[in-house]
Amino acid sequence: MKHIIVGGVAGGATAAARIRRADEQAEIILFEKGKYISYANCGLPYYIGGAITEREKLFVQTPASFGGRFNIDVRVENEVVGIDTIAKRVEVRRADGSTYAESFDKLLLSPGATPVRPPLEGIDSEGVFTLRNVDDTDRVKSYIASHKIKSAVIVGAGFIGLEMAENLHHAGAEVSVVEMGNQVMAPVDFSIASHVHQHLLQKGVRLFLGQSVERFERSGNNIEVFFAHGGSIVTDLVILSIGVRPEITLAKVAGLRIGDAGGIWVDDYLQTSAADVYAVGDAIEFPHPLTGKSWLNYLANPANRQGRIVADNMVFGNTTKYEGAIGTSIAKVFDITVASTGLAAKRLKQSGIPYISSTTHSASHAGYYPDALPLTLKLTFDPANGKLYGAQCVGYDGVDKRIDQIALLIKRGGTVYDLQRIEHTYAPPFSSAKDPIAIAGYVAGNIISGAMPVVTWRQISEANCT
Repeated sequence: MKHIIVGGVAGGATAAARIRRADEQAEIILFEKGKYISYANCGLPYYIGGAITEREKLFVQTPASFGGRFNIDVRVENEVVGIDTIAKRVEVRRADGSTYAESFDKLLLSPGATPVRPPLEGIDSEGVFTLRNVDDTDRVKSYIASHKIKSAVIVGAGFIGLEMAENLHHAGAEVSVVEMGNQVMAPVDFSIASHVHQHLLQKGVRLFLGQSVERFERSGNNIEVFFAHGGSIVTDLVILSIGVRPEITLAKVAGLRIGDAGGIWVDDYLQTSAADVYAVGDAIEFPHPLTGKSWLNYLANPANRQGRIVADNMVFGNTTKYEGAIGTSIAKVFDITVASTGLAAKRLKQSGIPYISSTTHSASHAGYYPDALPLTLKLTFDPANGKLYGAQCVGYDGVDKRIDQIALLIKRGGTVYDLQRIEHTYAPPFSSAKDPIAIAGYVAGNIISGAMPVVTWRQISEANCT
């Protein structure tokens, strides 16, 4: 069996390794148009800011080490530019421009996503960068090393944008964040994002919310960023973090079905509209487990899970279904952590799904133990039966473990009452006798039963938890 994989980051590399483990005799060719495979995309801002000091640590595998370890033919700087799904053949372009063809029995597309670059005047000016891959990182790092960067503007306040804001601030730059929406971190509700706003301002980061960029203008060593509604900022460096879109160019050329959300359509087995052609990662769309509507999910964990599932389906036939992802994500923003899973209140409202939300304010662990820090947890749930729709959490400690637990419950169809039944580890440095998750579950249950009004509930003291 001959497997061809297009794209060597996240889902593609994971699938290649899994195929080899499942079939020692298979021929596997991994094509990557760039120079690198299997690198830590999420670690790029931290390398730029200096938290990660060694560039080599960004690479999980090199083409040589990966190919040697798994007996895979890894071909970097080889771009697949055409697919004949009938003849089962791909056309490949080398770095020198020459082309050749390779046949396949099974084909996997993992082309990822590309940064959004709107056609703004001056967007190609020196000092204006996107950050998506290692080459982008090298360019930014080199520019910072060769220029005296006193200030930086981040356009877009998503995960990468805020991580870049923190890291450039640590590198000594005065940072401004420009965001078209009225809040940072679009996946969470404004009530949760407001905590992040306050923290960013405390750290000296300037926020320009509700502002869209009209153009960039280079003057000497500076770049002036002009707003569509008037005003401007003069800066030394601009990072565009406006978002990404699925890379579907190759899929469209091959005549594969593109879904309503703009990604490559796949079925439950991650197979495209063409037989023996599969797709995973940022380029695909898939129905959301809670809404049933297809959506785009640009996260590493689902891409890796898809890679393992699709490998089994390519080797053994379509035996394993993918259940879909609910969008569990997390970010460190200076000293605080913000995370979410499932559907926020604003998304439920947009989808016309009836819901109730509750917000509880607890301590990250027992209040009498040192450094018990605030933890805010917001739940969204069905007003009739308490089925969990989503959760958001912001705080200084313990955010990740709370959201991870709730994410599992949501994927298993759990309710707010299940939050009351979770058996937590407890010792004063780690939690309270009643964990913030349990408290949130009791509050939500009381709201449903009518024992508590639909208002924000605040834990006043440790006595409330015992």
